Amino acid sequence: MRIEPAVRAGACIIGLSVSALCFALQPPGEPEQPIKYVLKEAVPVPPRAAPADYSAAGKAGKVTIAADFTGHGFPGPSGVMNSEEYVMVEVGLYGAAGEQLNISIDNFSLRINGKKTPLPSQPYGLVVKSLKDPDYEQPKKQESKSSIGGSGGAQGDPPPTPAKLPIEVVRSITQRAQKASLPEGERALPQAGLLYFQYRGKTEKIQTVELLYDGPAGKVTIPLQ
Repeated sequence: MRIEPAVRAGACIIGLSVSALCFALQPPGEPEQPIKYVLKEAVPVPPRAAPADYSAAGKAGKVTIAADFTGHGFPGPSGVMNSEEYVMVEVGLYGAAGEQLNISIDNFSLRINGKKTPLPSQPYGLVVKSLKDPDYEQPKKQESKSSIGGSGGAQGDPPPTPAKLPIEVVRSITQRAQKASLPEGERALPQAGLLYFQYRGKTEKIQTVELLYDGPAGKVTIPLQ
């Protein structure tokens, strides 16, 4: 029983030492403030009033396909979405009153700079991992252990991995990408939405862009840029 106070004192000293060590290892400066992010409502991309409201259009049978090439980003009704790995095309499909069309993203492809093999349209599920919302700012990561004490870390150390996005941000971006995608299946016209194509190159180096359609309505090639 007489040993118990000493044990408690020793534990207290150890606890204080650990707390002091943890405090010493913390990077200087004020504590980080939580990043504020306003979740955006996921809404579909509406068809514009007429095909002439797009930068380019073409006819496949009785269906008019209008489109805009938006590059690596899209400023849609749910906010801006960016991707370094994909480019996007906003497309609108128009027909006579009561006209219906079986829509599939597989009917669309994109030819960049006259390449022989066009890029196939990709489902939004493959795109979301690369999508970013410029309104969300990644919190700054604390210094690595190798930099503690002024050593600055060893040369050749790999760069720090970016922090994972909070689940609510991932869910918001996923829902927005899904809603913005061109709807598929048998649909009454007009319809509109996004098409995604994998392309990691810089848009400044793109000279020509052509949207190709080959589907139930017929075939058409639409120069976009």
